[in-house]
Amino acid sequence: MLAAPPASPRSAVAGKGYWTRLLPPLALLACVTRVPSFLRPLWNPDEGYLAVQAEILAQGGRLYETVVDRKPPLLPWLYEAAFAVFGSGSLAPVRVLAVLAQLATAVLLASLARRRWGDRAGRTAAVLYLLVSVGLNPEDAQAAGFEVFILPCTAAAMWCADRGRWAAAGTAVACAFLTKQTGGAVLLPVVCLLNRYGFSRAATLRLAAGAVLPVLGAALLTDPAGFVFWTVTGSSAYASVTGSELHVLARALTNTAILAAACTGLLPPVARALRIARTGAVDLWLWLAASVVAVTLGCHFFGHYFLQLTPPLALLATAALQVLPRERATAAVLTSCCACVLFLAWGVFAPRGELAHAQRLALTLDRRTAPGDRVLVWGMHPETYWLAGRTPVTRYLTAGLLTNFSGGRDGPQVGEKYAVEGTWPVFRAELAARPPALVIDDSRGKPYGPARVPALLRFLTARYEQAGEVDGAVLYVRAPGE
Repeated sequence: MLAAPPASPRSAVAGKGYWTRLLPPLALLACVTRVPSFLRPLWNPDEGYLAVQAEILAQGGRLYETVVDRKPPLLPWLYEAAFAVFGSGSLAPVRVLAVLAQLATAVLLASLARRRWGDRAGRTAAVLYLLVSVGLNPEDAQAAGFEVFILPCTAAAMWCADRGRWAAAGTAVACAFLTKQTGGAVLLPVVCLLNRYGFSRAATLRLAAGAVLPVLGAALLTDPAGFVFWTVTGSSAYASVTGSELHVLARALTNTAILAAACTGLLPPVARALRIARTGAVDLWLWLAASVVAVTLGCHFFGHYFLQLTPPLALLATAALQVLPRERATAAVLTSCCACVLFLAWGVFAPRGELAHAQRLALTLDRRTAPGDRVLVWGMHPETYWLAGRTPVTRYLTAGLLTNFSGGRDGPQVGEKYAVEGTWPVFRAELAARPPALVIDDSRGKPYGPARVPALLRFLTARYEQAGEVDGAVLYVRAPGE
């Protein structure tokens, strides 16, 4: 693909008018599709994890040292910045940033499609993307999580590569990776575009520098060894599905079916494009294939992973619609509108079961402890700390890192011996140095309960006593004399 010729003054004026007309309705559509995200304090544990991380960082903590996660640092830093400006009492500012991320993705897709197939294609790609971007379980689609912020980075990488701006393309790939590791999958279609332009040493070096230098910078700003361990080398057990095959398969099929329902208007033209093979969009197919690999990597198939598929799907549908009768584009948009309305209704009326449970636990923490107390919530809902305004006693915000339950394990590979390497000595030292004022065992019959974690059971038996239950979660307070 050759670079586009310089725009004439007339085409530049026309281009300005195009964006002036397109941006306001796109911004309105982006806002409408994200309305449900503002209707509850948080949507899923990822938001809770990020909120707690941001608060710890604001108190002087360091990523991969005083608070850890398997994710790169960009989104925790973004949450920290939002909290620094607007306060940490609400996720609304981050939700606004998520709206802007969706709008930016739509605009970049519109620009990509317009450059290849014309003005109408640009409008179609942007609208189709925003309509299908909510096509998952609301806790996946409406959360201000990792995938939402990956998407503008991946779209920017493709936009820059499409124009031969290799340093910028590499930087966008790095930003995608630094938001979540699977965002780096966009490097594959970017290299495809580099090949289409004709590999040159200078272009390859610019792309490599753009991709590598920001990652090295992020590693140096945190703890380099910790950065490599937590984001790359320390998650081998997490990627295994042994003992959970049926559980994982069911989740994969369910979320695939949900996204397919949302993409009812897109899939027929994409299938048509496969049959007639006239779209000339090899890089877009490669983008979709790389995104499928990213969704599959780790074999967990959470719904929010599937968001990574939506930008290439929107572009491929737009490409296919260029060789189909015009009424097919109208049908695709109308069908996607209907699906979008259904998913928005789901978001508005979605049940609040786990959120309500976390809120009740947070109320218990608030009543039984003082603001300066450190506490331990042994479970998979780190948002409880944030909702209660309490500081965790440990750098490990969920029991998953200490038992391998992360990812919804329901099989035998859950327990102390399957924890992330090196976590238990650190955890025991943290408990000994500053015993929590209150422990909440929120395992509720899950396989990571204290009965299956001997070290935790010994600690609770020796120094704590039960003090009641809340929604099936067991409370422990310090025994007399402790």
